[in-house]
Amino acid sequence: MKRRIVFATGNENKMKEIRMILADLGMEIISMKEAGVNEEIVEDGMTFEENAEIKARTVSRVLTNDIVLADDSGLEIDYLDKAPGIYSARFAGEDTSYDIKNRIFLDRLEGVPDEERTARFVCAMAAVFPDGTSCTVRETIEGQIAHEIAGDNGFGYDPIFYVPEYGCTTAQMDPEQKNLLSHRGKALRAMKRILEEKLREESL
Repeated sequence: MKRRIVFATGNENKMKEIRMILADLGMEIISMKEAGVNEEIVEDGMTFEENAEIKARTVSRVLTNDIVLADDSGLEIDYLDKAPGIYSARFAGEDTSYDIKNRIFLDRLEGVPDEERTARFVCAMAAVFPDGTSCTVRETIEGQIAHEIAGDNGFGYDPIFYVPEYGCTTAQMDPEQKNLLSHRGKALRAMKRILEEKLREESL
C-alpha cells in the first residue's frame, strides 16, 4: 500500500495551503475527512503542541499505515496574559462569529498604546509516523493588535492582526505573501524538512 500523508482537518482552505507547500514530496496528501475518518477528537491538552499531537494520534490509531499530520494554532495577546491562546477557536463560544470575537478584543485593548499591543500567531504541528514515533514543530508570526478591523483576505483573527513591517493586517495580504510569513506556512515548511529527512532515511 502506497503511504499517504493525512492531515487531521476537514478545513478545505487549510488543505489548499498544505497541498501547495508539501506538493513536491511526491505523496498523496488528503484530509482525514477524505480518508473517511470521523473520529471525535477531544482537545484537552494544555499547550498547542499537546493538542496537535492529540489530533494526530487520534487519526493515526485508525490509519496505521499513513503519516498523520495535525496542527493547533491560535492568537496570543501579551497585554491579556497571552489570551486567548489555546482557546482561540473556542473563545466566546465556538459558534460565535469572528466579527464578534475580534470586536471583543478591540474593545478590551481600547486606549492601550501600540507598544503594549504586541501579539503573535502560534502554530504547533505534529507528525505521527506508522512506527508510532512522533515529532512536533512550533512557529510564530509576531505583530500587534490593530486599532480597527481591516482586510477581507484572511479568516479568524487575521483582520485585527497587524504586522508593522508590512503596514497591514494579515487579512490585507495576498495569499502567497501570507503563506510565506504565516505561522502555519512556516510550520509546514519546517515539518516538510523533517518529512524529507525521514523519507531519505527510509530509502537508504
